[in-house]
Amino acid sequence: MTDVVADATADVTADVLIAAESPRQDAVIALVAALDRYLLDLYPADTCHLLDIGELEAPDLRFLVARKDGVPVGCAALRVDPTGYGEIKRMYVDPATRGQRIGDRLLARLEDLARAEGLDALLLESGIHQPEALALYRKAGFTDRGPYACYEDNGVSVFMEKFLTETAR
Repeated sequence: MTDVVADATADVTADVLIAAESPRQDAVIALVAALDRYLLDLYPADTCHLLDIGELEAPDLRFLVARKDGVPVGCAALRVDPTGYGEIKRMYVDPATRGQRIGDRLLARLEDLARAEGLDALLLESGIHQPEALALYRKAGFTDRGPYACYEDNGVSVFMEKFLTETAR
C-alpha cells in the first residue's frame, strides 16, 4: 500500500510526478538510504548532516517525491525555519534518471513551497564533491555564502542562499 498524500499542486510533466508524500514508504526509504550511501562515499561521516525518516516527518518539513512510472526516482525537503528562511534538505535524484531535469523541477517546487510559506530566502548546505548539484543551484540563482545555523566551515561544505523577496537582501 502506498502512503501518498493528496497534493492538488502536484507537478506532472511527461512521465514524472512530483508531489508531497510521506517519507515512510519502503521505496522512498530505499531512495533515502541510497542518498545516505552516496553522501557517505563522498564525505567524512561527521560532515554529513543526514536526516532520518522520522526527522523527515517533522511538522516543519515539507517532503517531496519525484516518481517516474510510479517509482520514486528523486526526493527533496524544505525545512521551514521560524526566523523566516527555508532550508533545502535531502535533495537527491537517482543516478539512473539524472539528466532529465528532475532536479530542476524538484528545486523549483521547493522554491514554490517556500514562497507559499512566506519565506524570505532559501539556504542550503552541499559539498565540494558534487559539482553537478552546485551547478544546478547556481543556475537557479543561488549564490555562495558562509555557514549558517549549526553548520561550521569544515573544508568540504558549500553554503548557498537565494533571496525570494527584495526586502530579504
